[in-house]
Amino acid sequence: MSPDVDLTTQPPGPHPLRNRLLGLDCRLFEAVAARHWPGADPLLPRLSRAANHGVLWFATAAALAATRSPRARRAAARGVASLALASATINTLGKRSVRRPRPVLDPVPAVRRLKRQPITTSFPSGHSASAAAFATGVALESRGWGAAVAPLATAVAVSRVYTGVHFPSDVLAGAALGVGAAYAVRGLVPTRDLLPPPGRRRSPEAAAAPEPLAPALDDGTGLVVVVNKGAATWDRVRALTDALPGTEIVECEPPDVRTELEKAAARARVLGVCGGDGTVNTAAAVALRHGLPLAVFPGGTLNHFALDLGVEDPGDLVGALTRGDAVRVDVGRFTSGETQGCFLNTCSLGVYPELVRERERWSPRIGGWPAGVLAALRVLRADRHPLAVRVGDRTHPLWLLFAGNGTYHRMGLVPGRRHDLADGLLDVRVVHGGRRPAARLLAAAFAGPLSRSPFHAAVRVRRLHLDGVAPGTLLAYDGEVTAVQGEVTLEALPEALTVYRPLPAAG
Repeated sequence: MSPDVDLTTQPPGPHPLRNRLLGLDCRLFEAVAARHWPGADPLLPRLSRAANHGVLWFATAAALAATRSPRARRAAARGVASLALASATINTLGKRSVRRPRPVLDPVPAVRRLKRQPITTSFPSGHSASAAAFATGVALESRGWGAAVAPLATAVAVSRVYTGVHFPSDVLAGAALGVGAAYAVRGLVPTRDLLPPPGRRRSPEAAAAPEPLAPALDDGTGLVVVVNKGAATWDRVRALTDALPGTEIVECEPPDVRTELEKAAARARVLGVCGGDGTVNTAAAVALRHGLPLAVFPGGTLNHFALDLGVEDPGDLVGALTRGDAVRVDVGRFTSGETQGCFLNTCSLGVYPELVRERERWSPRIGGWPAGVLAALRVLRADRHPLAVRVGDRTHPLWLLFAGNGTYHRMGLVPGRRHDLADGLLDVRVVHGGRRPAARLLAAAFAGPLSRSPFHAAVRVRRLHLDGVAPGTLLAYDGEVTAVQGEVTLEALPEALTVYRPLPAAG
């Protein structure tokens, strides 16, 4: 253990300014030690111990994730990432650069002292860095959750001086480093408010038109929301109707969703839908046929389209509806003979449609995520041949063909987030055929969206025509599955659909 050193008794050095700062630091430390804060003696030492090794913050992150709010989950992940960077910086650079001894414990009452004193150097405070990094990371993703976490982080930082293990300047330096770590993480992975809003507020040819894209609904009158009872989260639906009492809610079972959407479109000014991506896909097709703006309320498991729009909770959608904030987005379309459909997220051929069908078979029995894992194991281990398709004059064996409605920004084959839902492009990625699909799919996922690779290829196009597709080949679109054969055409319909979404104030 490093020996305690009373800095107030050290002889003056050759740097008067530094000596004055050190003296001020010691006087502040002694002032805190001499002050009694009601209720702090039993609380702050426990809080300080709870923050050892980041345990307090990992528990807080778990609590945020348990709310099932996408924004809270992202805030928790960003907080943990910021904490990890701050801790790594403290342990590799901070503690080794300035080998400052710990404060003398004589002025600190025994009841406040930690049972196990730290053995590392004092500057900077690792606990304060972790607390500030976590709280700042959470706040950068969600101001509300950041405000809730900030008092706890402040209390942890104060506890380090109150228990006598750090000087005030140690805490301030650690907190500053933690804040910097959170902003560094944001530089690597931008928060959603820094990304361009997906979709176009106005198409170029309609820029001069005086009428808005979609009506503003003050109390929800004219909005008919079809709710898939098999997927909806009822507390959120209730929050929507409380805020917009004029909204008409239509509840239906999954087999009746399309019928009820058609009925609702005949009497609605705005068509609303609450359900998962498959339900939203059906609603988009109905809205396109009737020329109606669409209000998407996430109620399923993944809600890719709603989250890419920025609609995560009732407040997001209510604000957009009352202000009339809407954008135009692209719609993908597939055609194969008499079979035709649209997709808002993705469309795929190969092993993935088989995985979707297998997952749907098992999910009612064991739940969604376990069913997905089981389906992947069963599909990838089965003895099968790659899909053969002809593009132009060449036939290509493929394990997977993925087409995203808009460009997905993420390393690897697995789709990430779209920054622009109206770029007019299909994000096409393929995994070439080989002996076994598992190894090639894994290699492609690690390779990222490369334009050329032995296993994986990626290209952005407006239209893709495939020929020679075997009868009975499965095609998956937004979680639904259908059979295609012969010719298959995938194309982007630029800015075909108007949807509500919260826009930045300047938008």
